[in-house]
Amino acid sequence: MSEPLDIVILGGGTAGWMAATALVSLIPPNRCRVRLVESEEIGIVGVGEATFPEIKNFNDAIGIDEAEMMRATRAAFKLGIEFVDWGFKGSRYTHPFGVHGPVGMDHIFHHRWLRARHLGLTSDIEEYSFAAQAARNCRFELPETRQSAINSAYSYAYHFDAGLYSVYLRGLAEQRGVIRTEGKVQDVVQDPETGDIRSLLLESGETISGDLFIDCSGFRSLLLGKTLGVDWEDWSKWLPCDRALAVPSERDELSPFTRSTAMEAGWRWRIPLQHRTGNGYVFSTSFIDEDEAAASLMRNLGTNALAEPRMLKFQAGRRVVNWAKNCVAIGLAGGFLEPLESTSIYLIQVAIMQLVPLLPGKIVDPRLRDEFNRLIDLQYERIRDFLILHYKLNSREDAEIWRYCAAMDVPESLTRKIELFRHSAVIERYRDGLFPPTSWLSVFIGQGLIPEGYSPLADAVPGESLIAHMDRFRAEILDRVEEMRRHDRFIDLYCAAEPSIVPAGPEMRL
Repeated sequence: MSEPLDIVILGGGTAGWMAATALVSLIPPNRCRVRLVESEEIGIVGVGEATFPEIKNFNDAIGIDEAEMMRATRAAFKLGIEFVDWGFKGSRYTHPFGVHGPVGMDHIFHHRWLRARHLGLTSDIEEYSFAAQAARNCRFELPETRQSAINSAYSYAYHFDAGLYSVYLRGLAEQRGVIRTEGKVQDVVQDPETGDIRSLLLESGETISGDLFIDCSGFRSLLLGKTLGVDWEDWSKWLPCDRALAVPSERDELSPFTRSTAMEAGWRWRIPLQHRTGNGYVFSTSFIDEDEAAASLMRNLGTNALAEPRMLKFQAGRRVVNWAKNCVAIGLAGGFLEPLESTSIYLIQVAIMQLVPLLPGKIVDPRLRDEFNRLIDLQYERIRDFLILHYKLNSREDAEIWRYCAAMDVPESLTRKIELFRHSAVIERYRDGLFPPTSWLSVFIGQGLIPEGYSPLADAVPGESLIAHMDRFRAEILDRVEEMRRHDRFIDLYCAAEPSIVPAGPEMRL
């Protein structure tokens, strides 16, 4: 049998420890050895107080106990994202983690809802989403396992402390065989003929050699960007925000959703955890200065601040490839898309889970590398388009950023999706990519785009029967939601953290 693949991960934080834990949990030890190099002196960004439901799949795959993880990270549940003032001032809608309409009917339900509107129905589409109604009423229970049940048609994610999640994963990773080395990189040694990375020379004088290097060095992109010279693709013309201010405040209502509120030069987030509330302002310095943005954020806190706001500078975009030679970038080293839809940890997760089945031997097969880059490109581009959609579809006239976004040209791939929905309510379905049709539907309708037509299949049901059926279904959702426990009560029973609080680290949590 050949020697195990020596994998070196540069950088800890969420990306590094997710990668390390997954590799030693999913790949037999005779196939790979994993070493992680990080320095306590280098702060981390700590992306991801809010997550997407796929994080549960990742945790389950690597053998994490959900309740234990939630206690360790002071986590709460998340059923979706509420958007306030986005399409127009005074608007409010939910992007839920679940379908609209009865189980198995999501391909046709919105067409029937559109027809019912023509017949006089006045109910919002999210009134037919179990996840949206549970979120609005601050209720939570684990989904019913019987797929036909009305409360089975949703999933959930978490709000957690990203720094504590990294600490939790580090404990698991080291227990399962990851070797951690403390130190700063002084030099990166490359093969003079191939350009492959051969080793990391640390300031201590130690040399860390490997076959495959995973760059989790954050925005520095020390290996992929700086050493290998992989270019950056700038997407800021479509996603103009370039700063984020973050500040924790005292615990507020423990609602099971993230709130995103459109502001004068960007948007503000609110993320409730068990022990505190995460707050932040993502904005563009082309439309507001940093001091004014900080003052606006602090004025809008719902509870007392627990620290001074921290600033993160960024540019929306990605490396033109995320795998070059024998180096794979995961997390911020490979790209950054603002946290509007909680995709930062998902992009880490999907890179890891795409890499595992494509893991090379001692010598990298370029076909594996090309396939990885193809799949990651799809993920980035489809998330990019979905984020741009929020900015493009607005009718606000009260601030320059919204006028700019409404008028800007967008990628052809997004233009096609918008026009297809506008004309006939058709939503593209794809296999590779994060957001299912129900997500696109939520934002299309929530931002104010009502299609001109709908599928003729919706005419198969008589009008009176259609409206009566929709009324019954909406009432059934509300009845079942009222039977659920309150979100905070469910957490008390399921995963309440110990009263003692681990101090927040130096990182920006985004």
